[in-house]
Amino acid sequence: MLRNVSSTITSLVRSNLVRGGLVVGAGILAGNITGFFRVMVTAWFLGTHAHADALAVALGPIDSITGAFINTMLVAFVPMLILHRPEERVAVFRQASRLFACILAVASGCIFLLAPELISILGPGLAPEQHTQAVHLLRMFSPATFFGGASAIFAALLYTERRFIAPAFYQMCVNGGTILGALLLWRVVGVYGFAIGYSAGAALQLVLTWSLSRDLRRVPEGVTLDVPLEHILLKPFMFLLYASLISANILVTRAFATHAGPGMAASLDYCLRCLSVVVAYMVYPAANSLLPEIARLKGENQAAQAYRLIYKSVAMMAVISVLACLIGVAVRTPVISLLFERGSFTSESTLLVANVFLGFAPSIVGWTLLDLVSRCFFALDRPKRPVVAAFVPVTTNLLIMLLAGKTANPVMLGLAPSVGLAAGFLTLFGLAHVRGQVPSPVEEAVEVA
Repeated sequence: MLRNVSSTITSLVRSNLVRGGLVVGAGILAGNITGFFRVMVTAWFLGTHAHADALAVALGPIDSITGAFINTMLVAFVPMLILHRPEERVAVFRQASRLFACILAVASGCIFLLAPELISILGPGLAPEQHTQAVHLLRMFSPATFFGGASAIFAALLYTERRFIAPAFYQMCVNGGTILGALLLWRVVGVYGFAIGYSAGAALQLVLTWSLSRDLRRVPEGVTLDVPLEHILLKPFMFLLYASLISANILVTRAFATHAGPGMAASLDYCLRCLSVVVAYMVYPAANSLLPEIARLKGENQAAQAYRLIYKSVAMMAVISVLACLIGVAVRTPVISLLFERGSFTSESTLLVANVFLGFAPSIVGWTLLDLVSRCFFALDRPKRPVVAAFVPVTTNLLIMLLAGKTANPVMLGLAPSVGLAAGFLTLFGLAHVRGQVPSPVEEAVEVA
């Protein structure tokens, strides 16, 4: 028996899938640990003062755009490359990478040139001094959009050959660069050290992925392939639109937070760091095991079984996410105090962030379920439904905020995106039920009986 166990362990260690999962998991862990240190450094230097609001408003859209593009490359571009034969893959990559690089360059240039207008939209309640500071910060962050997005393009090619190390540690590079920039440059340039370090970390990641993928970018002699433009853009565009709409839910909340008084936008970002870690650890492991099985069932024309698997996964994840929400609400104040209360982050800051978290915590449930089901639909090659559902959170959030006015209530500020995400999930799940593709709880019970 011991010999069988040893043999099983050995085979698992040698498995590319298991080793890849361990590397990706280590990268996520390292990214989250350095991410918490990044926020702790921000709390130490800036607390919940007005300068923290300027940093949050400037960094928020960069994080959102870069994160959306990285997820797009993994969810849409990697499968596109894998579908082609190895000798054709590089030709497809070169054609697509040039197009994506041009898009990223234009996006970075627009962010730099339109920074004053963007800050007026994203932080309409900032005081004139903080508005000017946020404009300068956004311009200093803008190169990171190109660096981070371009590194994701090369990372996609590395993923096709199961080279996970460099892509997995993107967040660690960015967070580490931000921490070093803030610590080393604080006495020289103050808050702008965060932006310099962030962009330097993204540039380092680009250099790593570019250098490690050089041998994969050689085109074999005699291989030419002209892929239609719509084939390259359609699926990535759909997922990018979905991810951007989900990010817009937070951007809208942050914009209204700038009207609620100094420190409110920063408080939202402190809560967002805590919640995004919880959501990531619930969604990514489940999605990594669920999506290949759903794709297999789709390939075997077993759509009913695929939808049934989605329903069971949602039921299990709903229970886990509700428990996570309740635990987060119960322990929020001591945890926030333990993580952030030092330096400029005072006990009053802890109370403010804890109140925002009280309203924001239910978003764990809606966010987790919406993201999980959306990824399942993308695996089924049915992207229109998650894109339609992604319009619901930001629209609902915007309506609630407009009706509430320029509220200074921190609980209400966090509750609006939570309601929006829950409404988005219910919309997506309802779209499947209307078409009769997901078994209802009653149907599931009857089938078991």
